[in-house]
Amino acid sequence: MGRLSAAFVKNAKDPGRYGDGDGLYLVIAPRGSKSWICRIQKDGKRRDIGLGSVKKVPLAMARTRAAKVRSQVEAGIDPIAERRKEAGIPTFREAALQVFAENKATWKNLKHRAQWLSTLEAYAFPTLGGHSVAEIDGHHVRDAVISIWIEKPETARRVRQRINTVIDWAIAKGYRTLPLPIAAMNKSLPRVKRKADHHSALPYAEVQNFVAHLRKRETVGRLAFEALILTATRSGEVRGATWDEVDLENALWTIPASRMKAGREHAVPLCPPAVTVFRRAQIYREARSNFVFPGQRGGKPLSDMTLTKICREAKIAAVPHGFRSSFRDWVAEETSFDGDIAEMALAHSISNKVEAAYRRGNLLEKRREMMSQWGKYCIPDL
Repeated sequence: MGRLSAAFVKNAKDPGRYGDGDGLYLVIAPRGSKSWICRIQKDGKRRDIGLGSVKKVPLAMARTRAAKVRSQVEAGIDPIAERRKEAGIPTFREAALQVFAENKATWKNLKHRAQWLSTLEAYAFPTLGGHSVAEIDGHHVRDAVISIWIEKPETARRVRQRINTVIDWAIAKGYRTLPLPIAAMNKSLPRVKRKADHHSALPYAEVQNFVAHLRKRETVGRLAFEALILTATRSGEVRGATWDEVDLENALWTIPASRMKAGREHAVPLCPPAVTVFRRAQIYREARSNFVFPGQRGGKPLSDMTLTKICREAKIAAVPHGFRSSFRDWVAEETSFDGDIAEMALAHSISNKVEAAYRRGNLLEKRREMMSQWGKYCIPDL
């Protein structure tokens, strides 16, 4: 016979724990909420398992649930895992396998398809695989990637992104309500030193100050540089931009295949600050030239040296092309956007070879949102 009575459970108000016997406790929180826990001990380890709120679970039911928990533990069964199965919420491993099964047919790149699951098996499943997708938080993901964050930074970023994809799927399926706290998680990870590359890049944390420097006075060259940063495009693409490529009403700049390195037409969604740059450039529009950023010589585009000179005058160890790397690092380290979306914004070949119509449809809107956030990051006061 238990030590508690239904009347006591109903009337008790003082915060604390009140034992009923056999590990069952009534817990009254400082603010007055009441709940049940069952304290169990197995192999020298003590564990408290919640049995529900007193509002929904009366004393008799709490005793029944506590007895079930004790019998499961004695039989070597994890009560929490059993509860998850009964609720129908999958583990991270189960969810990841489902996401893979649903998407693998769309991944034409065989290497990407194989790596998507193998990286999760190697680096995520050992720590996250048995957790319910409803329980996973930022610290779980951090713990999963921290061991390879310095040694294999690119792999670690991909694993992090794939974990986030699974969590987004879980939200869409109704298994959880909140996304991962990406910003806080990223800030808790060590900063990885950038490897030297051919195009010296400015750390993305310094881009905001450089854009502010550009805006101190207005020239065609500075406007072109600002457009280059806000659109993450190449120097030649910006300098060769013509007014018939730009649709300011729909905030879209369409670069023809003939001017693209990969030989494919590239649609660039213009964030609000970028639209402002193009509107400011209209005062330099010339009858003799259709270039958005005309050079000093009639009918000629702005020279590449003009942009390089701006970097030198600002005394920064970066070249114009390097700002594409600044943008890419910002996407990877400060946002939850998929890597393929960032690569598409840079007009790179992507691992997920989707149809052209899909590129200009759904993915264009995803890129528009990404570029909008990039614009706010570069010019927060606009």
